[in-house]
Amino acid sequence: MNHTTYHMLDPTAELSPEKRVRRTPPARLEDVTIGLLSISKERSSEFLDTIERLLTKREFAVARFTKGTHTKPAPESVVQAIVESCGVVVVGLAD
Repeated sequence: MNHTTYHMLDPTAELSPEKRVRRTPPARLEDVTIGLLSISKERSSEFLDTIERLLTKREFAVARFTKGTHTKPAPESVVQAIVESCGVVVVGLAD
C-alpha cells in the first residue's frame, strides 16, 4: 500500500485541520499486538470483551486500554502506551 495524505478531523476544538501521512497497515496481524481501547461509554467493555475473545481464540496478541471518560481525549500516557506496543487498534464506541 502506498503512503497517501488524508484529511483527519479532531473532534476536540481543533483550530486548523492537520494533514497526516497514512501509515501502511501491517502485512500480517500475527506479527503485531492488537490494541483494544475502551472509551468508557456504556457497554464498550462488553463489545471489546467479545472482540478480545475472538482474537485470542485465533492466537493474536491483544492489549487492553481504557480512557477515563468518553467526554475527554485519552491521556497522553495511554496514547503513548498504545503507540509503543500496538500495530493496530480497535476502539470500542458502544452505547
